[in-house]
Amino acid sequence: MLLLYCLDIRARASRLTPLLHGFVHNALTSAALYYLLSIMGKLTTHILDTAHGRPGAGVSITLFRVDDELRQHISDFVTNADGRCDAPLLAGDELIAGTYELVFHIGAYFKRQGVALPQPNFIDIVPLRFGIADAKGHYHVPLLVSPWSYSTYRGS
Repeated sequence: MLLLYCLDIRARASRLTPLLHGFVHNALTSAALYYLLSIMGKLTTHILDTAHGRPGAGVSITLFRVDDELRQHISDFVTNADGRCDAPLLAGDELIAGTYELVFHIGAYFKRQGVALPQPNFIDIVPLRFGIADAKGHYHVPLLVSPWSYSTYRGS
């Protein structure tokens, strides 16, 4: 309903001056996109470096779908300065119910931070296997990590 309302306002704005029309068009397109992203299923993540009290920027992440213990590679990501990926890992029709695995390359991240690590690293590769029961839900999988421990939960 909101999307139809936005489209109606956008159509009315086309009769306005070109500058105002562009502003209304862009604002309503952004509002409609935000609304659609808020109601469709999606998978997101972020990383918090608890040893340094900051986001885990530049961490490589690999996403797999797991069927009968066989992992199917979906995509690779790198976290931004906020420790998040720039877009959902999966969204809309890409997100289906099932088992997934996120693999976080944490050892390389702490090495780049200049942390003195034992060899082999105590925490190096962190695999998180989790289930998605509702493909229309928002599944947020944060990772709180240090060179010595990690934890996760289903966020919002």
